[in-house]
Parts: sequence; C-alpha cells; structure tokens
Amino acid sequence: MADGTDHRQLQHPHGSEWVRHCPRCGSGLESRRVHAEQRLRKVCPACGFVFYLNPKVVAAAVPRQGPGIWLVRRDIEPSRGLWTFPGGYVDLGETVPEAAVREAYEETRLDIRLDALLGVYSYAGADVVMVVYRATVVGGTASPTPESREVRRFDPGDIPWGELAFPSTRDALADYVHPEAPPPGARKISVGKE
Repeated sequence: MADGTDHRQLQHPHGSEWVRHCPRCGSGLESRRVHAEQRLRKVCPACGFVFYLNPKVVAAAVPRQGPGIWLVRRDIEPSRGLWTFPGGYVDLGETVPEAAVREAYEETRLDIRLDALLGVYSYAGADVVMVVYRATVVGGTASPTPESREVRRFDPGDIPWGELAFPSTRDALADYVHPEAPPPGARKISVGKE
C-alpha cells in the first residue's frame, strides 16, 4: 500500500507457513508450482491435494444515528485501543449482510438496518477482504462489550483520524464522509509489477 503499512502486522495469522500436513491423507506437504500458476502452493505428493490459501471475508457496517456514526475502541488485538466501525469474520453458513448485522450487535449492542453497500476493501499482503455497509441504528443501547472497550458516536467532523485501527477503516470512513469522491471501484488498480 502507498502508505507503507505492513498488513501482516495488523491481522491474525491465517498464513500457510503453519500448514505442514495434508488435511486429506496426513502426508507431509511440499511447496511447488501448480499447473500454470506463477506462485508456490503447498501440495501433497502422496494424493495430489493442493492447499489453496484464500482471504477470509470480513463484514462490517458504519452505523448512523442522527448526524453521527458509531465507532468502537477495540479491546482485542490486533490494534487494541484504536477506533474502527463494528465488523468481523463471516461465519460459515451465514451471508455477508447477516454477519454485518450480527457483528454490529456483538460489538455495540445496537440493532442496525443495512442501507447500502459502502465499499469492498482489499490490500496486497492482507489476508482479508472487507465488505462494508452503510447502516442505520434502529434499536438497542450502545454499551462496551468484551471486544469493544468503548462505543461512541462521532459527528463526521470529529472522527479520530489519527487513531483508526486499520487502513480499511480509514478508507471506508473517507468514502463514507466524502460520498462525492469516486467510488471504490473507480480507484486506480494495478496488477503485477509496476
């Protein structure tokens, strides 16, 4: 990323370096190139299983109430003590919108209604793809949770830009506050080496 952020320092370890044995047959895995791909994969020489490491999906929402938006101060790593909007991993068996609503309640105790997709955020070197929605608070009472030491409503002009947890937090809030800016899909996308 242009700001020099090392995304590996901001995420939980989901990397393949810890995978040593085939989940299908138990044999040791080897690193090798698969078919016409340009990257190394973990492959089982015994049964041919290929371990594909794919990013996890994170669902999130920017909950609006009146002129303000609700943010949480994280009480877990990574980025403990910094601000973000509520969000988390999509569980197997639930949809991305369901996960966004669930995570908002788990982290804020607020009930929300999803209004529209704000954007999809992914970064080279990061192991997550973040799907963020615009949302409206429809009930509940904001309170801290085991994951959020503080839950606070901020007017757009008071967002703590210097204390945000992740690059995706900064980018999504910038898109939220400045909707006249080009949408996320209109940003310059480069593939390969420049």
